[in-house]
Amino acid sequence: MSVFALVLVLSAALCHAAWNVLAHGVSRIGVPFLWWGAAASTVIWAPLIPLTGGFGTAGPDLVVGFTTGVLVSGVLHVAYMLVLQQGYSRGRLSTVYATARGTGPALSSFLAVVLLGESIAPVALLGIIVIVVGVIATGLIDRKAPMLGRRRRPDPSILFGALTGVTIAAYTIWDAHALRTWDLSPVAFMVGCCLMELVLYLPAAYRRRGEMLGVALSHWPRILAFGVLSPLSYILVLTAVTMAPVALVAPIREVSVVLVSLFGALVLREGAAARRIAASVVVVGGVLLLAL
Repeated sequence: MSVFALVLVLSAALCHAAWNVLAHGVSRIGVPFLWWGAAASTVIWAPLIPLTGGFGTAGPDLVVGFTTGVLVSGVLHVAYMLVLQQGYSRGRLSTVYATARGTGPALSSFLAVVLLGESIAPVALLGIIVIVVGVIATGLIDRKAPMLGRRRRPDPSILFGALTGVTIAAYTIWDAHALRTWDLSPVAFMVGCCLMELVLYLPAAYRRRGEMLGVALSHWPRILAFGVLSPLSYILVLTAVTMAPVALVAPIREVSVVLVSLFGALVLREGAAARRIAASVVVVGGVLLLAL
């Protein structure tokens, strides 16, 4: 991987960690915040399309490719957002985030080999194992031992984190396929996805129309920050996958796990800070092995 591609991915990780912290703060609002976030993303980034390569390489397949890519990606991104919001509203920020960002790159790397024909070094297998161990450790750090004669319910943080990881892998592989197959512009593609999200969120937003204005007035700074950081984090990743294998890009961006775990442990006081940070470092260790 080139230095430029690596800088793109690490910058994406920083932006991703920042907007996830913001999203956790309004997780119980749900669709009204997500709809306004998609609207802000569209308004902020659409004017940049002419300055960033338009919609992609002109050709007979551009319209079909762009439309197909955006439709499928929009559905996958909405599924990701809804599952992630459920996880943040029911579980711990750092556990949900670490589980999702550990599961996602492991699945993405595997699917990139199987579906996209990419290759990764044998040491990547060790990286996947390390990531799984780190994810399990993160989820079990603050769990108390079950009382005799009682069964504990599954931890929603781990459950929704794993489901989020599946959606991450799905949209990562599809989006890389779309950009490479139809030579689409990352910025235009991301704006198209945001427009698709607006449409998909609309029925649920309409049912909660009485809340929409209040959410906008109360949380507009977070909505604007989300509108900048969420698309930016993924635009950087989409640009990187046009330069480097998905099997490398997907894991490396997960250094954001450390940043969010630090926030969860030190700011939100989510359990034992030292052990939680140590488990996150293990996840990043596995990520680095995947990147070798």
